[in-house]
Amino acid sequence: MACKDISPHDASVLNAVFNPSLPFGDVVEDAEQSTQEEVISNTEAVHQARELEVRGVEAAERGDITRALELFNEAVLTAPNWASGYNNRAQVLRLKGDTEGALQDLDKALELSSGTGKAACQAYTQRGLIRRLEGDDEGALADFKAAADLGSQFAKHQLVIMNPYAAMCNQMLSEVIGKLKKGEA
Repeated sequence: MACKDISPHDASVLNAVFNPSLPFGDVVEDAEQSTQEEVISNTEAVHQARELEVRGVEAAERGDITRALELFNEAVLTAPNWASGYNNRAQVLRLKGDTEGALQDLDKALELSSGTGKAACQAYTQRGLIRRLEGDDEGALADFKAAADLGSQFAKHQLVIMNPYAAMCNQMLSEVIGKLKKGEA
């Protein structure tokens, strides 16, 4: 959001409306990257790719993953330098069980976005989730840290959850609360 007259909460709400694929509260405020994304996005190819992406998301929401993948493939072919298409295709590839393909697309999205801006934030978050599911906690932490640095509240939450000291404190707190409920403390 470029406007400085609105509160961070209002910016989060507006961001959720205009960027529904980000977890709520994730606001990327890199003005230089936003300007760079706007220049890239002002091409006819990117406008066509965005339309294909919208149709792909709609297909995925209907449960037609095969059609969604076709549309995202077409979006990537239409605008091969647009990171968003790779992010969206990565989600569908993961749903189809192609984790390796999803990771390749996320790496490409990060390369195209230079690791900055909304596309990078989404790619780091997705890649962090995949790495965590695969047991690569070190890689997941690095990705969640990068996404958190780009403004992802979801990634910040994941960092807290994955923090071993926080986990130990949560366990101890749960035990104390359990004892209090039983009248033992």
